[in-house]
Amino acid sequence: MRKIKKIQDNLSKNIKKLEDKSMNKNKFKILKVLAVILYTAFFMFTNGVTVFATDDPLTVINNLSTFIFGIIRAVGMIILGFGIVQVGLSLKSHDPAQRANGVMTVAGGVIITFAKEILNLITGG
Repeated sequence: MRKIKKIQDNLSKNIKKLEDKSMNKNKFKILKVLAVILYTAFFMFTNGVTVFATDDPLTVINNLSTFIFGIIRAVGMIILGFGIVQVGLSLKSHDPAQRANGVMTVAGGVIITFAKEILNLITGG
């Protein structure tokens, strides 16, 4: 009986130690998150970027337009690549519905990729 009591006491002590360690781990995780937040806030507020205005506001608009159409072109290329993969898989599996979806995805990818050129053709710009 004495041995069982001793084993129970040892188990309760070990459980208590494990609980203390897990509490310390949680506190450490919270401190790490707070440190990252403070570090980010410090550099966000201390590293200001100087922005110089240009003489021509149209230059700014054209640069923004070029940037946005660059992003659209990248998305179009991704969709185009996915469509080509889809058509290839449909040829392997002999699935006509998947093939039709793949062809439509390729067509959509081509249209999105060349959206700027298509708009220039339509507007005459």
